[in-house]
Amino acid sequence: MATFLLIPGGGSDPSYWRFVVAELARRGHRGIAVDLPCEDDSADLAAYADAVAARHTGGDRPIVVAHSFGGFTAPLACPLVDAAAVVYVSAMVPRPGERPDDWWSATGCAEAQRAAADRGGWDPDDMDAVFYDGVDPAIVAEEVERVQSETPSREPWPGPGLPDLPTSFVLLRDDRLFPEPFTRAMVADRLGIEPLVAPGGHTAMLSHPVELVDQLLVAAGPVLPAG
Repeated sequence: MATFLLIPGGGSDPSYWRFVVAELARRGHRGIAVDLPCEDDSADLAAYADAVAARHTGGDRPIVVAHSFGGFTAPLACPLVDAAAVVYVSAMVPRPGERPDDWWSATGCAEAQRAAADRGGWDPDDMDAVFYDGVDPAIVAEEVERVQSETPSREPWPGPGLPDLPTSFVLLRDDRLFPEPFTRAMVADRLGIEPLVAPGGHTAMLSHPVELVDQLLVAAGPVLPAG
């Protein structure tokens, strides 16, 4: 059995990982969804990493999984939990000294979003259309949406670099927030790897949890316990 520490994105409740947690359990693994202090204006990224570490009770080396804004937390949390691997799921990959607020312009994300929306015919300012594309409306209605403090975004990312660990990236094929061409370029630039691909939009953990777990297990394959 492997342990997966599941870090949510900005303003997201850990409950949106519930289908992934259930699917991991069905396959004999443990998924732990982390509750970040996203509404606390006194909490910086170091506090977010501490929140991840607090959910790991020891006993094994976990696989740290980060979604979206959680990409800024994952590399800071990895040494705190003695992670075996890190998996970014449609996540923002940081650079030392770069403010999360500046990531959008530094990567060209905003322009890529507008271009994808023009091609696809959706409104890039409609957050439901962007975040919940492909998710059953009944599931969307159940989601707990939280306020995201701006505190973690205002200061330069404090890590010395990305962890020297087996690293994977799962690209979400229909993602409207981080469109595929943009994501492939960002991953090549910041991680130097070829991403895995799973179906679904930005919140594929709600629309395609089985397929997402398939890719999490592929990503974690080299460090999964034998048997």
